Amino acid sequence: MKKVMIFVMVMALALAATCSFAAGPAVKRGDYFITVLTGPSSGIYFPIGGAFSTFVGSLGYKTSATATGATAENINALLTGQGEMAIAMADSVIQAVESFGAYEGQPPAKELRAMMGLWPNFCQIVTTADSGIKTFADLKGKRVGVGAPNSGVELNARMMFEAHGMSYADCKVDYLSYGEAIDQMKNGLCDVAFVTSGLGNATILELGTTKKIAFVPVEGEPLRALLEKYPFYIEAVIPAATYSTGRDTTTAAVMNIMLVDEKLPADVVYDLLENIYSPAGLEVIQGSHATAKANIRLETGPRGIEGTSVPFHDGAAKFYKEKGLLK
Repeated sequence: MKKVMIFVMVMALALAATCSFAAGPAVKRGDYFITVLTGPSSGIYFPIGGAFSTFVGSLGYKTSATATGATAENINALLTGQGEMAIAMADSVIQAVESFGAYEGQPPAKELRAMMGLWPNFCQIVTTADSGIKTFADLKGKRVGVGAPNSGVELNARMMFEAHGMSYADCKVDYLSYGEAIDQMKNGLCDVAFVTSGLGNATILELGTTKKIAFVPVEGEPLRALLEKYPFYIEAVIPAATYSTGRDTTTAAVMNIMLVDEKLPADVVYDLLENIYSPAGLEVIQGSHATAKANIRLETGPRGIEGTSVPFHDGAAKFYKEKGLLK
């Protein structure tokens, strides 16, 4: 009888431990404040991040959305406790975790945790049809906006130059955000702007109201070299119809992911994912932008993260394993 009682007590403790990790009403949502770090108002991080905040708030969490300079600022803000959720490009996160590239010489950011894959960011090297620029080699001697220093856009620009056997020294480089660079293009003060974002970028579309847009392709051997050295890139195509360019453009893309504060309890992260991927959650988030509607869904949750050096948050790992999406 005593052995039976001990067995029952052990099972009860195991059940209690399991229940303490469960999602749903067991989570005291009002006890948690979740700041969602987004991006500049000119990009798509801002509306999509805002939709995440809106939906998280509807669940009963205290929440806010903060406009930022995007990836690099979001990583730093998350590491310094200025937010709980942050949108960032996977390549920059991997560099922060492994301490290379823009993060060389800094302590590895081992505390970063991934929550979900979001959508691919396309490397859109923007110029105008009247610039005469058709290939990457044509950037030599031109005025090029490569992004704010150490921003996700600028990190991509560095890798693009490297893959093409070129460097910033070959051009007249300005460390402008893509919004600033495109404004300069309108005034004839800049020839090319690096824009790493989802398709249908508002600033590029706005440029198209006054100029005929063209894109510099990333293709052939430079693209193969890029994919081989930096496996977080994927080959992608900017469809002609997106910006009325008249032809498709081959380029590279990198996934955006949602990072979370490692200190968020596992049951909170599980609860967030369970509800974000519900019909109600997807309706709010997918309704924020066409890119979200096309890409954010349960099946692609681990995309861009699985197999990289960026660990899933324990709550996210449990969620995806239960859904059969993660080994």
